[in-house]
Amino acid sequence: MLSSKDRLDQAYKNAIRIPFDDNYKFILFSDCHRSDGSYADDFANNRNIFFHALSQYYKNGFHYIELGDGDELWENLFFKEVFESNKNVYLLLQKFYLENRLNMIWGNHDMIFRNPDVVKRNFSEYFDMNLGQDVPLMPGLKYHESIILEHKDTKQELFLIHGHQADFMNYVGWKINQFLVRILWKPLQIWGIKDPTSPAKNYVELIKVERRIKKWILENNNKITITGHTHRPRFSKPNDSQANYFNDGSCVHPRSITGIEIENGEIALIKWFIDTRDDGTLQIVKEYLERPKALKDYI
Repeated sequence: MLSSKDRLDQAYKNAIRIPFDDNYKFILFSDCHRSDGSYADDFANNRNIFFHALSQYYKNGFHYIELGDGDELWENLFFKEVFESNKNVYLLLQKFYLENRLNMIWGNHDMIFRNPDVVKRNFSEYFDMNLGQDVPLMPGLKYHESIILEHKDTKQELFLIHGHQADFMNYVGWKINQFLVRILWKPLQIWGIKDPTSPAKNYVELIKVERRIKKWILENNNKITITGHTHRPRFSKPNDSQANYFNDGSCVHPRSITGIEIENGEIALIKWFIDTRDDGTLQIVKEYLERPKALKDYI
């Protein structure tokens, strides 16, 4: 049976490569856990924040990469229910896709998208009630386990994965966890009882996952590695003795979402949240949790 190191090695070896330079702009989100709008739907509270943020990135020419667990397919048996509850989000993703500005990575909660036939069945088309017929959504969409962004000039690599490769029960034993979440923890979540199988809600497990990933990074030339999975935003400082480990956080924080921007040859950790103006009206704003740092300083 493969170790976490072996799984990370395999993900790196099989990663698709996307060349980029300092003129490219990327926004990385993960762990949206888009769900069915029920009381157990963690994404519902942040849906408007996410849609506004992603709309701004679309208007400003960013390339969107989702680092896994975009869809909550442990709690939900059918993707159709998730799609109907978040239709505006998927139609926005469609805009990115049609302009070749979208890449998707599967995580443990949407691991069924490892199967291209499942992706094709769910994303090729949808039923438009106004037209009364099926219309194209994102035909030809592909999900990947991992992506390497490779700088055209410096050849610097940014390794993107979900991160559950370092989590045995959420990679090898994901079907067991899926069963427990769907049958046991989803009903209990409605009553406020947290799922202990998730590293996002189990601090001890979270630290173990991060430690395994950091060890792999240090054994592989300390290449920048960006993950999700734990829901804990992390940002490495240049010229630090620690591993170049980054985590974009999640889109299910209380009243906020976090992500990673790559723009002008720099990397930054950002947060979008609802703020109150002086007149009492609400607005969605962005702030830096970690201000932009030059990628070249990590070489």
